Amino acid sequence: MGVSLPLLDAARPADSPKPPWLKVRAPGGPKYIRLKGLMREWNLHSVCEEARCPNIGECWEDLTATFMILGDICTRNCGYCAVAHGRPVWEDREEPERVGRAVGELGLEHVVITSVNRDDLADGGAAHFAATTRAIRRHAPGCRVELLIPDFQGSAAAVEAVIAAGPDVLNHNTETVPRLYKVARHGGRYERTIELFRRARAVAPSLVTKSGLILGLGEERDELLATMADLRTVDVNILTLGQYLRPSAQHLPVARFYHPDEFAELAVRGKEMGFAHVESGPLVRSSYHAKRQTEAAASDRPLPPGEVQPKASRAEQWPGEVQPKASRAEQWPGEVQPKASRAEQWPGEVQPKASRAH
Repeated sequence: MGVSLPLLDAARPADSPKPPWLKVRAPGGPKYIRLKGLMREWNLHSVCEEARCPNIGECWEDLTATFMILGDICTRNCGYCAVAHGRPVWEDREEPERVGRAVGELGLEHVVITSVNRDDLADGGAAHFAATTRAIRRHAPGCRVELLIPDFQGSAAAVEAVIAAGPDVLNHNTETVPRLYKVARHGGRYERTIELFRRARAVAPSLVTKSGLILGLGEERDELLATMADLRTVDVNILTLGQYLRPSAQHLPVARFYHPDEFAELAVRGKEMGFAHVESGPLVRSSYHAKRQTEAAASDRPLPPGEVQPKASRAEQWPGEVQPKASRAEQWPGEVQPKASRAEQWPGEVQPKASRAH
């Protein structure tokens, strides 16, 4: 039996018109088309497509993609996620090698590897993550590897196996505040997420760690700030904050849309808590600007948990914080743009019938 969100904002129904800062241009550039063809040729999946990421056009034009291993059927059915769920029958032992070759041929400098949840496997797919990491090291030794892992149902051995493969960044998305886990994240446990980061820090003290939250599921501000503080307590270095967009009418409704200024203010709060980098904006997703996020975090020593970041001068502010008014050419995704043409679309949700240009 379905459970409705307890905090749906009646002032903004889930089917109300979306704000203008959530418009993106429909993908279709030459590099996007080429990369899409290569993904089909190599029989590879990307979370960019499976999760209907609004930034797919921008990232693929930059020849940056997040590879999704272990198939495209998830064993869990989270209320916000567009990835198909069911009982996986897929097994491909050659996939790690194909991913490694693809990364090498594309000449990527930073690659993100993620997966569906595979609770049907004894190790949750940890060995597959490790094998993919080693294959990338062989074929693209200069490429930075970021692993966006599931919780492996709390298995310490699985987390340690992934870390032993030597990723540069270990990412696991917290997704929402503790109160909403039963509604939004079926099969997930908030305490398990926090313990994953605690264990990772104990095993690899210098490993860069990262997590993400989606906003608009019904969380309260104090819950959100408390969750951010919990992540700093276990020394998470990089935080991403983005707007939840309803993939379909069968998914959880949007409780409310956050304004870009609210995301900017949350970035400031995150830096004050001690995160080395906060990527915060309506269209931000965990892998969005992943290369830049890691480079930005590396340029500043992450503060020990509990230590407060001194207030930065305007010249020292990080991307995502309040900046002087930019020219139109300098605007970030998520800011108000000129009125969209027909070639533009809403990301992440069911679309009206498109023209041939789409």
